[in-house]
Amino acid sequence: MIIAMPYAQCNGADLYYEDRGEGQPIVFLHGVLHSLRFFEPQLAGLSDEYRAVAVDFRGHGRSEKTELGHTVAQYARDIHTFVEQRDLDDVVLVGWSLGALVSWEYVDQFGTERIRGLVDVDMEASRFQWDDYEHGLTDLEGIKDTLALVQGDRTSIIERMTEQVFKDPSAETKTLQFDEISRTPASIGTVILIDAVTRDYRRVLPEIDVPMLVCAGAEEETTRGTVASVRNVVDFVPDAQFELFEDSGHGPCFEEPERFNWVMSRFVDSI
Repeated sequence: MIIAMPYAQCNGADLYYEDRGEGQPIVFLHGVLHSLRFFEPQLAGLSDEYRAVAVDFRGHGRSEKTELGHTVAQYARDIHTFVEQRDLDDVVLVGWSLGALVSWEYVDQFGTERIRGLVDVDMEASRFQWDDYEHGLTDLEGIKDTLALVQGDRTSIIERMTEQVFKDPSAETKTLQFDEISRTPASIGTVILIDAVTRDYRRVLPEIDVPMLVCAGAEEETTRGTVASVRNVVDFVPDAQFELFEDSGHGPCFEEPERFNWVMSRFVDSI
């Protein structure tokens, strides 16, 4: 069994990753200001059957805190380089929140030659309230408010993100949130937050030519957004299916790990 926890040099950044198990590769991409630590239930629970791989984006987690490159587009280029370096084929890309945007950007830039399927974990086609888009969750004032907290009150932004992500976070989860989010410098967090929240993948999603699983937490309604805004992604993708997690907020992979892993296995084995 492969158990690797080294760094990979990708486009000028040393990216921390973990690589466990053998067989069908599943690559997990985390949310903004978070890290691969939030995929520990998948790295542990799926590596007996699959090759479970997770990567910290540049500037996040244990990866290098580079001065430049903190855009969704560059993160996608980093993941493409990583996939090629590791010679991974027929990859199932699992993107949680920001990670979903990175997976769609990957497909937009590089196609699906090495991709077998995609999993969207609780992310909308766009988070911004465009005039012609009813599922946006934030506007310019919302962005300004978030950036003020990132730059001026790190404790408050971590507390807010914890409330927005998890339905009922334990003390252990709150500690994990603080430990991992605080690893990303405010200068990096500000840039990637602006870039991510203004991305719009309504043009890209209809061009995806591999199966996609879209997951949403039912408690999304009380944390950061709406189930309908996530489910809307299914309407854009030719071959997509939807799964609702009744006991989760924004993080089904972390909040309902056993069921999430079962759903993942069912999806991977079906494509």
